[in-house]
Amino acid sequence: MRLLITGVTGFVGPHLANLLVSEGHEVYGLVRTSNGREDDIRDVVRDENFRSLRFVYGELTDYSSLERILKAQQYDGIFHLAAQSHPPTSFVDPRGTFSINALGSVNLAEAVREFQPACRLMSCSTSEVYGAVSSEKGPIDEGFPLAPVNPYGVSKAAADLFVRERAQSYGLPFFVSRAFSHTGPRRGRRFSISSDAYQIARVLKSLQEPIIRVGNLESRRTIMDVRDTCSAYYSLMLKFAAGEAYNIGGDEVFSMGDVLRMLLDIANLDGKVQIVVDPELVRPIDIPVQLCNSEKCRRLTGWQPQIPLQKTLTDLLEYWQAKIR
Repeated sequence: MRLLITGVTGFVGPHLANLLVSEGHEVYGLVRTSNGREDDIRDVVRDENFRSLRFVYGELTDYSSLERILKAQQYDGIFHLAAQSHPPTSFVDPRGTFSINALGSVNLAEAVREFQPACRLMSCSTSEVYGAVSSEKGPIDEGFPLAPVNPYGVSKAAADLFVRERAQSYGLPFFVSRAFSHTGPRRGRRFSISSDAYQIARVLKSLQEPIIRVGNLESRRTIMDVRDTCSAYYSLMLKFAAGEAYNIGGDEVFSMGDVLRMLLDIANLDGKVQIVVDPELVRPIDIPVQLCNSEKCRRLTGWQPQIPLQKTLTDLLEYWQAKIR
């Protein structure tokens, strides 16, 4: 298959590229500018895989560039991962967040509808579209109402609804994935868990005092490895129902405090650092708990998460230790 990844230079994109190339597909990545940024993904993309990747250049908020890209090459499937995905940033820049996430998705879906209507499109949504669901209501399935509590979630909910409406109105092979919390190598240091790993790596290298600044350690999430997330995306691209949404999530629930303790234990720093809550790392509106029901995806594809959190955290810490010089 000839496959295109938007957001290939982000967090998930390079891991997905690794998987798709290893499965023998012809893989293209959409990059915003031709200034060499694509080389940045070599921190997780093996050289033999990188040599197989091809890049196209364009901007999701510029419809004419998408028209040019889709007229130049036919694709069997598109994984739409590109987004402004940091919820705290969405409070600072709600207009920019909505432009990239909602308008960018509208542009892509319309360009595919107009120029390649047979192309499969997976639009990557998020568990944030569900908002702050009480744990008393049980694990969140796809039937729960969309009720986001931050501008990021609102922008993704708009894209989510639009893509599914296009599929239903025009009979297009479009679907939506809603991934719950996932982490691993290359996760940005502004995000929880990766922020902790980044700071721990700096402490290990004597680049900062033994103080770890954190946000809300009481938040609880079903956490999975980014590589398991990619496996779910790929499985769904091969087998999905048009116009449907699919939750993707891990099996076990952890508090952010639990995860921090695991990281400190891996680094042999348990009891050797000071933990300080930094108000700047606390979301204006936090979601206390998110429990995922991903049975719909699992029944359809047979997908199951395979990578234990201990390995995910070990790999994430090793990533930051290699990245920081």
